[in-house]
Amino acid sequence: MNEEKPRVIIIPAKPELAQEAAVKRQLRVAAYCRVSTEEEEQASSYEAQCQYYTDKIMSNKEWTMAGIFADEGISGTSTKKRTEFLRMIRQCRQKKIDLILTKSIQRFARNTLDCINYTRILRQLGIGVLFEKENINSLPPDSEFMITMYGAMAQSESESISGNIRRGRQMHAKVGTLKIPCHWLYGYKKDADGKFCIIPEQAEVVREIYERYKDGASLRNLKDWLEGNQIKTVLGTADWSISVIKGILTNEKYCGDVLLQKTFCTDVISKKIVKNIGQMTQYYMPDHHEGIVSKEQYQAVQAEMARRGALRSPSKQAVTGRSCYTSKYALSDRVFCGECGTLYRRKTRNIKGNIYHEWRCISRLEYGKKYCHESPTLREIPLQNAILAAINSAMSNKPALLDHIRNAVSLELLPVQGQTMSLADIERRLAQLDEQFQSLLVKVIDADDKEACNAQFAEIFAEQTSLKKQKETILQSSMDTDRVCTRMKQAEEAIESAASTITEWKENAVRQIVERVTVLSTDEILVQIKDGAEIKQRLER
Repeated sequence: MNEEKPRVIIIPAKPELAQEAAVKRQLRVAAYCRVSTEEEEQASSYEAQCQYYTDKIMSNKEWTMAGIFADEGISGTSTKKRTEFLRMIRQCRQKKIDLILTKSIQRFARNTLDCINYTRILRQLGIGVLFEKENINSLPPDSEFMITMYGAMAQSESESISGNIRRGRQMHAKVGTLKIPCHWLYGYKKDADGKFCIIPEQAEVVREIYERYKDGASLRNLKDWLEGNQIKTVLGTADWSISVIKGILTNEKYCGDVLLQKTFCTDVISKKIVKNIGQMTQYYMPDHHEGIVSKEQYQAVQAEMARRGALRSPSKQAVTGRSCYTSKYALSDRVFCGECGTLYRRKTRNIKGNIYHEWRCISRLEYGKKYCHESPTLREIPLQNAILAAINSAMSNKPALLDHIRNAVSLELLPVQGQTMSLADIERRLAQLDEQFQSLLVKVIDADDKEACNAQFAEIFAEQTSLKKQKETILQSSMDTDRVCTRMKQAEEAIESAASTITEWKENAVRQIVERVTVLSTDEILVQIKDGAEIKQRLER
C-alpha cells in the first residue's frame, strides 16, 4: 500500500512587511562614541562625534533618538570602566534601543572577546550594531566572521601601540629623559621648568613622619597624629590611609632618588599591574632632585621597617597568624624567649585589687606547653630595672663600647669576594658587547657560516650574563654597606648622647640603645646593645 506524501503549502516570506512595520514605529537608534585620551585634540574629536551622531539620527525620518552614549578618556581594551557603554547595554536589555551606531569596531572595543560577546548578546536581543567604517551590521549571523577579523586587528593594534609606548618609556628611562609625574606625591610640585620643587609646609610633615616612625611610632600612630592635627592629604581630605603613610615612608623620591619601573602591566587586555621583582629591567636615578629627608634617614626607616617585619611573631589570635607590631612599649619587639625564640607580650593582671604588669612568651600564652615548656613570666618593674642596669654597665666604658661598634663595622664592610671589576668597568664592557651584538646582527644576514655566528652570539650572551650578575652583586653589596653604616652611625650617636647613668625608664631611649633582650631563665636575661656588647644581667626579685 502506497502512503500518500503529506501535503505542504509554502507561504513565501514577505520581509518588506517587517521593514514597513519597523518604519511605522520608527527604529530607536542610539550611538556610541569614545576617545582614548583626555588631550585637547581628542576632546574636540569627542565633541565632534557626539554632534555627528546627533545630526545623523535626528535627520533620518525612520529613526528616533535613543541617546548618545560617550566615554571620554577611556581605553577601549576593557569595558569595565566604560560606564556609558555599560549603561547603553543595560538600556538594550530593557528593550529601549533597536539599533546602535558606532564609528568602527575599534571604537566599539579593542578586545576581540568583548566585541564578539557583546554583539552576540545584542543579536539575541534583536539589536544590531552598525559599524560605519567597516560597513557591517552585526545582526546577520554571517557578520560574525568579519567582526572577529576586524576585532582581532583592533586588538593587535592596541597591543602594538602599548608595546611601542612601553619601549619608548624604557628608552627615555635608560637615558634619564623620562618625565616623572609628582602630582600625587605629597610634599612636591613641579616648577615652570618641569622640575621637582619642595612644598615647605608639606615637607615638614614628611620629616616629622620619618622621625616619629624611626622613634618607634607605628603606622596607626602616625595616622592618628596626622588626623588629630587636621593635616590634609595631597587630595585635600582629612582621612589618611595606612597605605598612603607607608608609601611616604618607602618611596625613594623623598630622599631625592628615583626608581623607574617598580611595577609593570602584564598585558594590554587585563591591565593587571604587578610588582617588578626582577622580571623586567629597572632604572635607578640617584640625586634626581632635592630630597626632603637625607639618604641616611631614608635608609634608617627602611631598616626599621624590615626589622619590625622580621620580628613579628606567630599568633593564632591574628587573622594572618602574625602578631601586629605595637609601638606603645619599647620591649614589645625586643624581648625574646630563650627557649623557643618567640617574642614576649605585655599582660596586665589584677591580684586582690593590685594591678601588675608582666611579660610572657606569646607561644606559651596561646599554645600552653605545646611548643614552649619552661619560659618564665617576668614582672615588668624588675625586668626594666635589669635592662637599665645592663645599659649602665655598658655605658660605664663608652670608649670600649664605641671600639666594639667600629670593629663590628669593619667586619660588616669586608670587600666583596671575587670581584675584580668596578661598576664603571662593567658598564663599559657591557656597552662594547652591545655594539658587538648589533654588528654581528647585521653580518649574520649575509653570512655563509651561520654556525660561527651563532657561536659568537652565545659567547656574547654568556659574558653579558656574567657581567650583569657581577653588577647585581656589587650593587647589593653597596646597598648593604649603606644600611650598615647608617645603623652604626645611629648607634654611635645614641651612645655618645646618652648620659653615663640612666636612672629613669624612657621608652624612646631604650629603643635607641637596646637591640634585643633574651630571657634565659627566671633570674637572668641577656641584653644586646645595638651593634655593641652583650651583657648578662640578673633580675632582682
